[in-house]
Amino acid sequence: MIGTLRSLARNKHGLPLLVGQSRPVGPRHFRPGGVRDWFILLLPAAEGMDGFVEQPAPREEWGSLAPSIHLPLLPCLLHHPVTRGPKETEFQKTKEACLNYIQDALLQNQWQRAAEFMISYLEILETSTVSKRKTAPELLCQAIWRIGTEILLHHSKSNIEELNYFTERMKNLGVKYYLKVCLEHIFYLLCNGLIDEAYQNLTLAESWRYGEQTAAQNDELKLIQAYKGLLDYYNWSKKREAMLELDEENFTDSSEQEMHNFFRQAAVNLKEIIKIPGVWDPFVVSYVDLLEFYGDFDEAREVLTEYAYNSKFPPNPNAHAYLYHFLKRRGESKKSLVSVLKILHKTVPSHELMLEFYTMLKKSKKDKKRRLGLEVIFEVLDFAGWKENVKAWSCLAEQIKQILDNSNKHLDWVKEEWNSRKDWWPAFHFSHYLAKRNWQENEKLAYEKALLAGILLGKDCKYYKYVLHQGCKAKKKRFQTLKKFVKKHNSAYLRITACSDSSTHL
Repeated sequence: MIGTLRSLARNKHGLPLLVGQSRPVGPRHFRPGGVRDWFILLLPAAEGMDGFVEQPAPREEWGSLAPSIHLPLLPCLLHHPVTRGPKETEFQKTKEACLNYIQDALLQNQWQRAAEFMISYLEILETSTVSKRKTAPELLCQAIWRIGTEILLHHSKSNIEELNYFTERMKNLGVKYYLKVCLEHIFYLLCNGLIDEAYQNLTLAESWRYGEQTAAQNDELKLIQAYKGLLDYYNWSKKREAMLELDEENFTDSSEQEMHNFFRQAAVNLKEIIKIPGVWDPFVVSYVDLLEFYGDFDEAREVLTEYAYNSKFPPNPNAHAYLYHFLKRRGESKKSLVSVLKILHKTVPSHELMLEFYTMLKKSKKDKKRRLGLEVIFEVLDFAGWKENVKAWSCLAEQIKQILDNSNKHLDWVKEEWNSRKDWWPAFHFSHYLAKRNWQENEKLAYEKALLAGILLGKDCKYYKYVLHQGCKAKKKRFQTLKKFVKKHNSAYLRITACSDSSTHL
């Protein structure tokens, strides 16, 4: 078996030569044995295959339906009789059972076991005739590619050279999957920091042609070109950094020309991909960075506006965030910034930009916007990711204090927001357990929350009582001020809860 690998042509570095690059081998030429032999290299060298072959059980233990021929690595229930050829249905059952064992091994991260069953699966395919294979060759090739890649990505004995070799074999399984395999291979190279190798593979894939191009292949080719553009942008950005570090006099004309070439190549490919409806965040950001550097701000604005508001594109919160940051860099009006964040708030009320949104709304002279600001900060704290954010709690505490100090004007705003939260915020934010933890970990957080607990839940709230007790015991002056403030505005608590049942005092 290993002799099959030794017979492969190898280059001066000891790696397999790329065979059939100009004309991929079709599915009808696929021979599982070659791939199987390669997977055997992942097995322990001392044991070889013999260490993984189960010994046949005594015939009396098989049961009435148990076949008799032994397949390596498979339970005896999957054996076929030697004297009679396996029936078509038995072949299908054996193949499906083997796939189930592979799936089980993958789900349990048992990569060695998965490799062993993969060898068995390939042996089943190799020993069967084409007429017995009801599975379409394309689907069979795809299964081998997907499963094999997953094993090699995680197997302890696998390395980059071996995965590269396996990928090249998979590329030649059929025209239909060539570009897909190329894309996944490129992702792997990029994740391992092999930028130059990825770029070379992208260049080869971009120039690949075979027969009539399908719509799916056309889309995949555009992706190939887009990632090539992304790497051109990466090279351009490195040149830009080098230019910024040097004086203009020391930055040669050839370097500047090379930088401009990278810009031109990147811009062409990036511009094409973002015309297609989809989520293209890294491509959009890179393209806008190019445009901004060369002063084409109108084009950059048009790209970001289209990306955010075109109904043909799927909803994407990042698109609105990118537009907001661009407008902010350009010094656009507060009105423009608020309109962008208002849409983002409806889409993702827990977005990190909501604190900036709240700050802008709070400064407005219009009651409508300040009311929206209170809604924004309440909604932010509805999410677990913000539970211990001191700034968010400080913002809410500050606005409620302003309302109370202003003769309780707009206390109805607080009441409206609290009514929808009074049943679950006490346990979510103001439990006795959280009071202890917050006090131990972040006194500032505990203080802000205690102030709100005293106003929203009253002075009998256990969170408020615990934090106040700890603060007074530590002789912290501001906790005495907190106690006086809550006592002074106890009537506000009564008004907030006037039309509802008594809140739970956790």
